[in-house]
Amino acid sequence: MYDSDREDPDMSLRYLSQSGTVDLRHPARNLTRGISIGWLRVCVFMLLDAGLVSLGWFLAKRVGKAVQWLKTVDSFALLQRNPEQTGFLLPILVITLGMIAAAGLYGERSSRRRYLSLVTCLTLSQCLLVALTFLYQPGIIFSRSTFLLAWFFTLTFVLTGRLLAETLIMTLRRGGTVTRPIALMGYPDDMEKIKLMLQLSSQKEFEIIESIDLSNSETYDLWYETLDHLYFRGVGEIFICSWKSIPNPLDCYWSVKSAGLNLRIVPIDLEIPNQYPRIELIGKMPTIRFSAPALVGGDFWLKRGFDLIASVLILLLASPLYILIIILIKLDSSGPIFYKQQRVGLRGKPFKVWKFRTMVNNADRLQKELEKENVTKDGVLFKIKDDPRITKVGRFLRLYSLDEIPQVINVLLGNMSLVGPRPLPLRDVKRFEEHHHLRHNVMPGITGLWQVSGRSDITDFEDAFKLDIAYIENWSLALDFQILLKTIKVVLGKEGAY
Repeated sequence: MYDSDREDPDMSLRYLSQSGTVDLRHPARNLTRGISIGWLRVCVFMLLDAGLVSLGWFLAKRVGKAVQWLKTVDSFALLQRNPEQTGFLLPILVITLGMIAAAGLYGERSSRRRYLSLVTCLTLSQCLLVALTFLYQPGIIFSRSTFLLAWFFTLTFVLTGRLLAETLIMTLRRGGTVTRPIALMGYPDDMEKIKLMLQLSSQKEFEIIESIDLSNSETYDLWYETLDHLYFRGVGEIFICSWKSIPNPLDCYWSVKSAGLNLRIVPIDLEIPNQYPRIELIGKMPTIRFSAPALVGGDFWLKRGFDLIASVLILLLASPLYILIIILIKLDSSGPIFYKQQRVGLRGKPFKVWKFRTMVNNADRLQKELEKENVTKDGVLFKIKDDPRITKVGRFLRLYSLDEIPQVINVLLGNMSLVGPRPLPLRDVKRFEEHHHLRHNVMPGITGLWQVSGRSDITDFEDAFKLDIAYIENWSLALDFQILLKTIKVVLGKEGAY
């Protein structure tokens, strides 16, 4: 299977071996880097949980004995005659860690962060321990208070430890360490799309070490040498970005496996939504299942309630800042304090967006003369550097995005949300392609995933559109909080602002 427009059929197997086929008897390395790193990760988290569970039971026994002593001396004497042996800690760890592992909570990042499932596993393991202790080990006496305290301490310690460990990993990855070295394989345009997605990802989990260009004939001639080179450079996984163009997928899989590397297929050419999918097997047929979109029904009213409460608080707390900005605008230049421009909102309905005025009065008329200086590649958005229409105070307001804060009024009026796709002027919407109108299915926002992922540094509207769609399809109240917090960081750091 190959793409006849991009692939030479004569090369279909040349990249696999000089003879034209893969020798499936070729021995793979003992342990691939991806698998070894995965097992190391599992061991570290299991050791962490084992230590925290042990600490929880140790404290529970000490506090439980103190409680029993306060109640009656006889109970304390009973506990002394039937001491809670430290040897019982082994079955506790086996049952607790075994249940966590059985739930798949030591797997990849998304699995490790299923905190509700972790609470369920710890609670069920505690119930099982209660049953085993009183039914099969009557000689070992644990008070009810000890069990309750052990459950509370274990739950608190393990959840806190897991949160701190994940936070530490995220911090280290943002600093360029503890990343997973990978290689991309595909055609240049496909690999560029994947690079952009990985760069915009907040996880910063992967570091691209090499890019294998399938359009280069040397790739096919030196295929095994390339795989060996990747292995010894520390690469643990290859991302295939142009799967439809692989001439013989099975042979490709075995050649990569034999080189000691893991393989990940990025279905960029399938045009699937940017939503978290669920992969299910129907018989032997793999399917990708997507849930219903968010931001409708109850989700809408939950988001709306949060917007109203937060907007009122912002207006009350920021009122001194509003007054100061109003005074500065009046002193700097003549004209109105607020600038109200027509934008396109929910379901394509136009509305007036409120902003502090940052330009001279005739800015709209001057825009036509400046169109040739537009920095966006497709011309949908209008952005130029060193815009001569901006006033002195306006430049400062734009630098810190303070000109946008009057849009809290739009949020109260029900035209906008705090977080969502930015509402664009009619001039920009008229240049939309048909699929771009999908972003109008939700209420526009003051800030959004696009703004915290590059702001003015994103010069291709298609990239901004993909971020808007990713936000719509993966919305949650937690994601809104994350974007709002990141907005503060971006604004204070003046990232991509002009």
